[in-house]
Amino acid sequence: MSITRNDGFFHLNPAVPLDADPGSEGVATWLRNALRCPLPPGRGGVTLRVDPSKPIEGYALTCAPASLEITGGSAAGVFRGAQTLRQLLPPAALRRAGAVDWNVPAVTITDQPRFAWRGVMLDVARHFMPVADVLRFLDLAAFHKLNVLHLHLTDDQGWRVEIPGWPRLTSVGAWRPSSMLGARVHARDDGRPHGGFYTTDDLREIVAYAASLHMTVVPEVDMPGHMQAAVAAYPELGNGFRGGVRTTWGISSHVLNLGDEAMAFCRAVLDHVCDVFPSELIGIGGDECPPDEWEGLGLSGAQPWFTAQMAEHLASRGRRLYGWDEILTGGAPPGAVVAAWRGPRPTTVAARLGHDVVSCPDIAVYLDYRQSDDPGEPTPVGTLLTLEDVYRFQPVPPGLTPEEAAHVLGGQANVWTEHMENARRVDYMTYPRLCALAEAVWDPPGRSYESFMTRLPEHLSRLDALGVNYRPLTGPRPWDARPDAPGNPQTLPGRLAQLAEMTANLPKTD
Repeated sequence: MSITRNDGFFHLNPAVPLDADPGSEGVATWLRNALRCPLPPGRGGVTLRVDPSKPIEGYALTCAPASLEITGGSAAGVFRGAQTLRQLLPPAALRRAGAVDWNVPAVTITDQPRFAWRGVMLDVARHFMPVADVLRFLDLAAFHKLNVLHLHLTDDQGWRVEIPGWPRLTSVGAWRPSSMLGARVHARDDGRPHGGFYTTDDLREIVAYAASLHMTVVPEVDMPGHMQAAVAAYPELGNGFRGGVRTTWGISSHVLNLGDEAMAFCRAVLDHVCDVFPSELIGIGGDECPPDEWEGLGLSGAQPWFTAQMAEHLASRGRRLYGWDEILTGGAPPGAVVAAWRGPRPTTVAARLGHDVVSCPDIAVYLDYRQSDDPGEPTPVGTLLTLEDVYRFQPVPPGLTPEEAAHVLGGQANVWTEHMENARRVDYMTYPRLCALAEAVWDPPGRSYESFMTRLPEHLSRLDALGVNYRPLTGPRPWDARPDAPGNPQTLPGRLAQLAEMTANLPKTD
């Protein structure tokens, strides 16, 4: 980012006109609503322009006492510049009440993102989030210039998307009789039913709202593992399991069978998902699929075949498969995009094999991991992952050639919700660490954590104005703790040893 500060202010008030070229009209409508300011059409005030010679998401914001102009390489670039404008305004401008009369400092900013994929994954399978909470999650992510929401829609503990012709997926698979309280080693149960699902109209609303924020929603329907909720609804999809939706965390051994009916089911699911989500990438998970049931039936090494079948079907719809890094074992299909989560090594392996890859190693960007060793942290699990740890995340691992590094599309943080039962908990675990992630995937190398920490307190006042229940820099408050839901923290050396064992079967690329 290049910043030049000048003397004076631009006075923004309801009388200021806004002039937008045809490519920026959508951003103009959004900006009027976001600022609660009419900004009537006309010249001589705020100007929004698309200049295709600029990077697609790059922008220039020029503010002088008599005018304010945002020029972007596309409508998305103009939108990123408009978010910067919101961050130049006082926090009161982010509230829904109060006077619409603000001074914008005279400044010239030229900026563009380092990575094309700047994402966050939200797990709505473990704990369902109503549509309004998802839209708010999108708003906050867009405010930080993220551009991808990876939406994890199904898992062993819940199926959250209706599929035509398969009504029991939501009447049965979307509900569980209880949930675990805390880490599974404690075997505590809350005894409360939990569930919910999104109708097709709900999902179209989420997609449309994201598009208005220049964000892409990448859906994920996990298969062939993490399918217990689907098998509970339709036992014929499984391998003899006759039970309910999983009520405990962890990995279920009850996976999809690979017969004709089950394969037809998977294709029907992906067809509907393709009809609802315009994203080029469609997630099938492909992670943590225990082969026990298959091996009991004399099947072995079947998962790469399954993944290839789904990739072929998605290709027939003009889409590409997106899967967790387990799909590399046995050979990922050509064109598949990998979400590399099991430490830093899978990013390197995928890139060297020529696969596009999104870097999201758990030890760097899993926001369900504990934020400090303070005993007041709610349900402390995973390795210690501080604000500084997230800020220092490097999506491109060392040792890659420039050609290999070009396959790293970017990075994302992952918000797994086993221990986040509502939006308030999601806020606490996500912010301000997602603020740090946003800079890690936007700024070029050499960014300064010290500079970030100098700027963060002012930014937290913006989050206050937006009503975000972020974790205070001073640590957890008494009411943030969850003594009824104890955790199970890990040490980093212990986790690294686990990851080395988990990834030992990845292809050798050294």
